[in-house]
Amino acid sequence: MKTILLKFAGPMQSWGTDSHFETRHTDLYPSKSAVVGLIGAALGIRRDDEAIKELEKIKFAIRIDQEGSLLKDYHIARKYKPTGDFDRTYVTERYYLEDAVFVVAISHEDNNLIEKIYEALKRPYFQMFLGRRSTPVLADFILGNFDGDISSILEKCEWQAKEYYRKRYNKSQKSLDVYCDKGVFDKTDREALRQDKVISFSKKNRQFSFRYEAHTKIYVKNSMFEAEDTDHNIFDLVGE
Repeated sequence: MKTILLKFAGPMQSWGTDSHFETRHTDLYPSKSAVVGLIGAALGIRRDDEAIKELEKIKFAIRIDQEGSLLKDYHIARKYKPTGDFDRTYVTERYYLEDAVFVVAISHEDNNLIEKIYEALKRPYFQMFLGRRSTPVLADFILGNFDGDISSILEKCEWQAKEYYRKRYNKSQKSLDVYCDKGVFDKTDREALRQDKVISFSKKNRQFSFRYEAHTKIYVKNSMFEAEDTDHNIFDLVGE
């Protein structure tokens, strides 16, 4: 089995699964439906293509390496009448995650499919975004394609948080939250329903159903931590 690791990082991201009208919220970490949409864009799959449902069968996990700060962006939009004349101006509120870092893991029993996805991510058919068109993926967002299942590969993956963030922790290890499809990890502490299983991305009939999402934790090494030397030699003090 092969597992692809992706790094979602940047000044801003937005992963809304429950947004309506003028208020556009964001979840605190990427949804599976958003990742399926990103992969579909890379493969050149259209919004109303039935092939998008096949991507729902991939196994998925998201590791939160650096929690972002919630940011509300203020927008003014203009509405025009069918005749082209100006109608009115209204305010919209859009929420983003600022300075967040996530590691996304995707896998499948069919290694050929994973290889196809991996090549498409390197040479995408459509532009890929971190939730919204104003937030494109960064150049280094592909971490690699590895032999192994999601749990083992995520446990081996180094902590991807930024240096200033890692320096905050004065311990050699850091526990990171992981949200995944049910059954991806042998041991999880809780499960919940989340409405981010894609039925259709069609603009006229966008639909999502529920899937079970499990939670667990992974401990990673903090390379910025340096243990204090507590061994003292009395002869080191001679001559001082």
